[in-house]
Amino acid sequence: MKFEFATSARILFGNGCLANVPDIAKSFGNRALVVTGINRDMVNPFLNGLTRMDIGFEVLSIDREPTITDIEAGLSIARHLSCNLVIGYGGGSAIDSAKAIAAMANNSGDLSDYLEVIGKGKLLVEAPLPCIAIPTTSGTGAEVTKNAVIKSPEHKMKVSLRSPLMFPAVAIIDPELTWSMPPELTASTGIDALTHLLETFVSNQSNVFTDMLCREGMRRISSSLQLAWSDGTNASAREDMSLASLLGGMALANGKLGAVHGLAGPLGGMYTISHGTVCAALLPAVMETNIRLLSEQGLNDRLERYNDVARILTGNQFSSALNSAEWVRELVIHMKIPPLSVFGINKTEFPEIVFSSRSTSSMKGNPAVLTDKNIMSILKMAL
Repeated sequence: MKFEFATSARILFGNGCLANVPDIAKSFGNRALVVTGINRDMVNPFLNGLTRMDIGFEVLSIDREPTITDIEAGLSIARHLSCNLVIGYGGGSAIDSAKAIAAMANNSGDLSDYLEVIGKGKLLVEAPLPCIAIPTTSGTGAEVTKNAVIKSPEHKMKVSLRSPLMFPAVAIIDPELTWSMPPELTASTGIDALTHLLETFVSNQSNVFTDMLCREGMRRISSSLQLAWSDGTNASAREDMSLASLLGGMALANGKLGAVHGLAGPLGGMYTISHGTVCAALLPAVMETNIRLLSEQGLNDRLERYNDVARILTGNQFSSALNSAEWVRELVIHMKIPPLSVFGINKTEFPEIVFSSRSTSSMKGNPAVLTDKNIMSILKMAL
């Protein structure tokens, strides 16, 4: 048994814990760059709290998945104003942007040099500015991961800036902040959280510690995602989903994902489609393909992982691997998450998607070895 585990330095979880942030922020600095999403009204009460603590701030709104240009613009603001603290308040895009800006603020050179796949993968040398991460969705787990996903329109790819130094100094998970999520966002981010947990659990690099996180997270999603989707004010369901998202982030930061995320990078880079929606379209197809290949290849230890997933998701001790894929497919349909074809994706572009997916980090964690033909079949199933 051998594993390594790392996460954010401090985690606060619970309804109402957002109220602690101004005091915590004051302990790090007095000038903050606050990176948030499109809903400025939602963040105003929080900003008032910073003002009461005499913390100056500048607000940067990221209303889409961040691009290299977005991060460079935020970095310019942070350096110009001599910010000594970065706060990410919003969904995964806001938090990833905050982490990337905080990381680059103290490190010289071009951002592109530090990026995986399309860049040089240069290592961060200097410690980032302190970063406080405050998620308002239940999906990405970005508050406890060591990477930031950044889109490069030029390369038609989403890639990561990654370093063990990039874990936020403090993660604040207040489930009450997720109550305003509309059903469609609850559904797509919820499937993203499930994908993190499930892919890490069946990954060829899973370990006993991440297994514990994944089992608990999947159990909570199985009983609470549909409840949160149908009634956004269900406090217990929202709390379960916030915790599951947190556990998924902790797990993926200490393991590997799989083909769903291996394909999500190129698809997200080529098309205007949310990450959670991509995951929802791909997950059942990837599960069915992996289960078939693991069975054909006699990799029974990995196949047994899917049997465990089935029992956790269905609550039926007699369920087997394919029941897990059926359960996910039915959930996606029930929550009305659209297939890939709705977003203009067609078969003529599959070869480019397959080629790009080969270079992603996540594909290396997939439990079964996938041929180009296998990946092509997954894409067809997800249309």
